[in-house]
Amino acid sequence: MQRLLVGIASGGRTFMTKTISVWALFGATLLGVIAAGAATPGPAQSPAMKVGVRRITETQYRHTIADVFGPAIRLEARFEPERREEGLLALGSAMLSLTSSGFEQYFALARSISAQVLNEKGRGIAVACEPADASKADDTCARQFVAQYGELLFRRPLASAEIESRVKTAGLGGNQAGDFYAGLELALTSLLVAPDFLFRIESAEPDPADPQNFRLDAYSKATRLSFLLWDTTPDADLLAAARSGAIHAPDELEQQVERMIASPKFRDGASAFFADMFQMDGFGNLVKDPAIYPKFNQSVAESAREQMLLRTLDLLVTRQSDYRDLFTAHDTFINRSLASVYAVPYASKQPWMRYEFPQESERSGILTDIGFLSLHAHPGTSSPTRRGIKVLEIFMCQATPQPPANVDFSAVQDSTKGTVRGRLLDHMENEGCSGCHRRTDPLGLALEHFDGLGQLRTMENGAPIDVSAELKDVTIEGARGVGEYLRNEPRVPACLVRNVYSYGVGVKTYGRDKAYLAAQTQAFIASGYRYPALVRLIATSPEFFRVIAPKARSSKPVAEATVTQLQSTAE
Repeated sequence: MQRLLVGIASGGRTFMTKTISVWALFGATLLGVIAAGAATPGPAQSPAMKVGVRRITETQYRHTIADVFGPAIRLEARFEPERREEGLLALGSAMLSLTSSGFEQYFALARSISAQVLNEKGRGIAVACEPADASKADDTCARQFVAQYGELLFRRPLASAEIESRVKTAGLGGNQAGDFYAGLELALTSLLVAPDFLFRIESAEPDPADPQNFRLDAYSKATRLSFLLWDTTPDADLLAAARSGAIHAPDELEQQVERMIASPKFRDGASAFFADMFQMDGFGNLVKDPAIYPKFNQSVAESAREQMLLRTLDLLVTRQSDYRDLFTAHDTFINRSLASVYAVPYASKQPWMRYEFPQESERSGILTDIGFLSLHAHPGTSSPTRRGIKVLEIFMCQATPQPPANVDFSAVQDSTKGTVRGRLLDHMENEGCSGCHRRTDPLGLALEHFDGLGQLRTMENGAPIDVSAELKDVTIEGARGVGEYLRNEPRVPACLVRNVYSYGVGVKTYGRDKAYLAAQTQAFIASGYRYPALVRLIATSPEFFRVIAPKARSSKPVAEATVTQLQSTAE
């Protein structure tokens, strides 16, 4: 990272700046600022033990910037790729660092944000104090600004050393540029590229009720709550509860959770969770053969993703309906792009309209949405195997092993001969494949009345498509049969409970969690399968904040180790 900063400071990379020498100063001091902050524990962190670190996601970054600085801030950037573990990006985020190119992207984005926040139009709102002389440094005003926004971005108060290092940077830059706000831009940029912002660093402290054990400190607890419920940084009320320590009291915790679930931001949190669980990151790479599916384009892909979320959030958040209705409901939302693919009229002047398919229609539940069907298919054909695998993985938390390396797929992939069912049944006779295919394919074969784009069909290569399937001792008939099967399958609610918990705590579940997850599943069932009730149950449970100390720990604080890792990557 040192070489990267030297390149930035020397003007070796093309950046539009008001004063090149000011950014040269920033490039020369940034590493020291970050390292000083990483090595200095915050006021609520000592004596503390680092117990977790997760890189924030793109949506968490975007929501945080909008909440802290306002929705008018434009974010035009590519974000570092994320990693999926056991079905969730939230679990993979604990294994991510930053590449040198990724840091450069965050740096450019931080500069853009700082410039927008502190331009002549924005500074009057963003800066609560007035500098004594806008043509030079003002340490008092800079200190107030850094402390205010540092707490919001770092999700905890800054230590004095973290504040003073940035006040010094703002002072040097302000004096050299002859502009107080130019110096303040440097300070804000350093906050936005610090590991304490880009990573969620969780700390634990001795539990006063049981000094032999640890508990999450108040700010880590507030952060875990906020990212689960709102997908963003804690707000002023939640930070106040952390600052006073009141968040550790069960009554205060319950009040905060109730307040947050009642907020419109709860919809953002639910949207982020279901986008992760439904593996919607795949839409970014979705392609279809234009000769086979001429109706497909980028607008259709984006609309299909949005439709799945609109259906889910309307059902589970707005109406607080039974989670199982997600697999059988005929009502959804469509826009003009989707209406063309669904082959239905669009009788509205609005961008989106509610639409209900007839009860006898095969369009029943989220599995018959174009989004699910097209995402889990090939560019030119459908794929019962892919669809079956994803039904098991996403909705029942049942992983499927990778196929053997020596399997011949040529017969299955020849879409010019017969139906997919016939080709797959022949493939299933392969002794090395039958075990998995007999488990995954029936669910996908029952969805075969939908092609690789999700369009309804009944024939393939001149032959009628049979959508009946046998899964162990259960007979499934078509898409509605799959929906009813999932509605009555006990592993489906259990999987949602496990995913919500894992998503919130950022760690995989183990045997020690079995009894807790079983109890939460029973409580979820008793609530009528209501998603807000499930989140409330988990977010107010002691287990959600349980600390399990790692057996072996690095001697370096997590943030400091992150800086070292970044430096090593850049070199």
